[in-house]
Amino acid sequence: MSQDNMNEMEFDVLREIGNIGSGHAATALAKMLNQKVDIKVPKAVVCDFNALCQMVGGEEKLVIGILLTLDGDVDGMMMFIMDLPSAYSLLRKMMFVDLKDEDELNEMHESALHEIGNIITGAYLSSLSDLTKLKINASIPYMSRDMAGAVLSVPAIEFGKLGDKAVMIETEFDDSGEDTLNGYFLLIPTMESYGKIMSSLGIC
Repeated sequence: MSQDNMNEMEFDVLREIGNIGSGHAATALAKMLNQKVDIKVPKAVVCDFNALCQMVGGEEKLVIGILLTLDGDVDGMMMFIMDLPSAYSLLRKMMFVDLKDEDELNEMHESALHEIGNIITGAYLSSLSDLTKLKINASIPYMSRDMAGAVLSVPAIEFGKLGDKAVMIETEFDDSGEDTLNGYFLLIPTMESYGKIMSSLGIC
């Protein structure tokens, strides 16, 4: 299986995986916030590193990134990205703190964001494992606060090992409150792992 010969059916499967995974993640987030969280229709895209940065607002946009490496039946990476206003919104809702967007994050704030990322990415991966019946092990999440170009440089290096493009599932979700809450899931298995996922679902 290669990036160049993926057909529309395979992309439909990727979109459905994104839909199911992000739905479980949104449910986990809603339980944490004790309020409804809606998700937008996920997109399965093939793009290069520069396009990926643009998807999250440009290379210089400040973001929070939660990165996990995957192994077992599925190798690769998963990253959850949110901009700083969304991260601060989550902290205000979870911790009931008077936190302004220009305030510095302390160790307690960072620990809370780390746990948020751990829970919602775990929910995403658990649904993927249940759907495919594949064993997926995830590393301890690593959190980074930096410009998008720097945060995405780690998966970009992995892209380079596979080719100049990567297949990704992008999901955006928001809540119904006054603050906007936007996030992006980037599921980045190796192409061999994509083949395993498709095979487990009877596609190839």
